[in-house]
Parts: sequence; C-alpha cells; structure tokens
Amino acid sequence: MEKTEAKATGGTGASAAGAAEVVEALSDFMSDIRVFHGGITKKLQQQEERLTMLDRKSIRAERPALSTAAETQVPHQKAFDAYLRHGDDDALRGLELEGKALNTAVSGDGGYLVDPRTAERVQSVLRGAASVRAIANVVTVEATSYDVLIDTTEAGAGWASETGPAAETGTPTVERVSIPLHELSALPKASQRLLDDAAFDIEGWLAGRIAEKFSRAEAQAFVSGDGADKPRGFLTYDAVPEGSDDWGQIGYVATGSDGGFGGAEALVDLVYALGAQYRAGASFVMNSKTAGAVRKMKDADGRFLWSDGLAAGEPARLLGYPVLIAEDMPDIATGATAVAFGDFGAGYTIAERPDLRILRDPFSAKPHVLFYATKRVGGDVTDFSAIKLLKFSAS
Repeated sequence: MEKTEAKATGGTGASAAGAAEVVEALSDFMSDIRVFHGGITKKLQQQEERLTMLDRKSIRAERPALSTAAETQVPHQKAFDAYLRHGDDDALRGLELEGKALNTAVSGDGGYLVDPRTAERVQSVLRGAASVRAIANVVTVEATSYDVLIDTTEAGAGWASETGPAAETGTPTVERVSIPLHELSALPKASQRLLDDAAFDIEGWLAGRIAEKFSRAEAQAFVSGDGADKPRGFLTYDAVPEGSDDWGQIGYVATGSDGGFGGAEALVDLVYALGAQYRAGASFVMNSKTAGAVRKMKDADGRFLWSDGLAAGEPARLLGYPVLIAEDMPDIATGATAVAFGDFGAGYTIAERPDLRILRDPFSAKPHVLFYATKRVGGDVTDFSAIKLLKFSAS
C-alpha cells in the first residue's frame, strides 16, 4: 500500500514539472512571436515611407519648377545671367562650345562674347531699324577692313575687216574701295540692387539699350557720316549735275524750284536718271517730312503718285518703287538733297564683324554697374552710278 502511494506521488510531481516546462516554452514562443511581429511591422512602415518619398520625387520630376526647367534648357542664359548680376565668370569659362556659338572668353580682361540668345535679339532689332542697312549690301568679315574691287570702265571693241589688221582696243580699269571697320560702342548702366532683383529682365533691358544706341548711330553714319572713326555716308560725297558726274561723285537731278518741288516731273526725271541696269532693284530713301510732302503729289490725271503696300509689312511705293523712311535724311530746304533713289544693294556696302563684346564694370560708377558694349562696323559707297539724288534747287 505504501509503495503504491509513493509511486502515485512521484508521478504527480513529474507531471507538474513537465507542465511548467511547456508553459515556459509557450511563453518564450509567444514572446518571440511578438518581437518578430514588431520587427515586421516596423520594416513595413519604413518601406511604406520610402515608397511615399519616391512617389513625391517622381511627381516633382514630372512637373519641374519653372526656374529649374529654364536652367536645364538654357545653360548659356544661366551663365550669362550670373556674370551680369554678380560678375561670376566661372560658369562662362565652363561652357562647352557648340559649333560657332559666340559664348566663350576672348581675353583675360573680363570681356566676353555675348551668348547666342542675346546677340540674336540685338541683331534682330538692328535689322528692323529704319536705316540704309535694310536695303544695302551687308557683309560679315573677320578682318579689320573689307575691300571691294569695281570695274569702272568697259573693254574697247571695234569692227574689223577680213584682211585688215586688228586695232588695239581699250583695257578696262579697276577701282578699289577699302571699307575700314570702326568701333561702335554703347555704355548703359544699372544699379546693383536692380540687377539683384530676380523679377528684372536683365537681358531684355541690355539688348534694348544697346540696340537703340547702335541702330541710331549706324543709321546716321550710313547717311551722313564723315568717315572719321565711323562709316562714310553717301551724302558726304560731292553731288554734281546728272551727266557730269565721275567716279567719286554722285549725280543729282534738280527740282527746278529752290526749297520745293517744281512738280511731279522731277521725281520722274530722278527715276530715269538712274541706269536701267539698276532700276530693277532701286528704292527711294527720304525722311517722314519729305514723305508727307510727296504723298500729296498727283500726276496730270489726278492720281496720287504714292501708294501704300498691298500687304502688312510691305513698304509704300512711289512711282512703283519701294520707299524707305530714313529719319536721318535731310529735310526739304534750299539746296538740300532730301531724296535719294538707287540700287543700294549695289551702291552701298556695310561690312561688320559678327561678334558683340560686353565688358562688365562694377567699379567705375559705384553703386552702378556699367556694361561696355562694342561692335565693329564700316560702310561706304561702292558704286557711285547706282545712286542718284534729288536736289531742291532751281538748277
């Protein structure tokens, strides 16, 4: 009996110990499950945060800011803008040349060729200016001058008999016209505070200021420049009565009235004083005041000599020829040659270098910044027979 009770007691103790071990194992297992679950949850949250950040970055990449897009698309403009605002030329030095783009340093003194965007805008304004440039022969050169060779005479010729000796004939001669390039400059300025204003259109302002100065200076020189450090204008040459003009002189037709039109016949005489070989490409040149007087003139049948262009942008026409309004032409006055007529593409040549230089000077006019812009250009008459003048005189 005692042995049986001992066995029962021993069995009960062993069972209790085993149950305790099971409970402890289950507790450890549940603890490990909780730790594993927490780790998985944390990793999932981190992954979700990363995906959210990637989504935001992709949205920003698809819709870039305007300033960022502009910097990416126009690196030359960004570099030039930094140079104008702060004098920082590192970006300019680091630009890569593309073809013949004028955007690299030309010297170590701070002068740089204008980047292609700005130069293009300046040139477009110059072409739109009302000057002889619009109808003249414009050439681009890479030298200090441009020489034009003109055959001023014809080769001689004569009839010969079958057996008679051939007589010597005249040999043509060649004239040489040298057009030196002169330096045209502009010196606009702006305050540093204004340049620092992000809303200010620096390049637009600079292009407008330079274009205005250059276009006015060029237009005046091509008409009446004396040739001293500037182009020589076609009105500075001697004007002599038509038929007596020689090389170096320009023929004129008189109106028959001092300081006024003797009649519409004077304009007709002017047209036919020009050689037939030039009339196909000829144009009238006069200022607005003269154009106002000519516009009122009629022929014998009461028809106006002046007619407006048939389409927008086309020049007005006088006696069937286009009219260029150049304000630098003189007003109607006694002895004035206020109207020119000719083929200026053959008669007047403008030579220029393609580069425009800008030197930024923040020291000479503090607190302003000076922008010294230069361009080299020259002009001269290259065929005196291609231009005729109308002189407001009795003879």
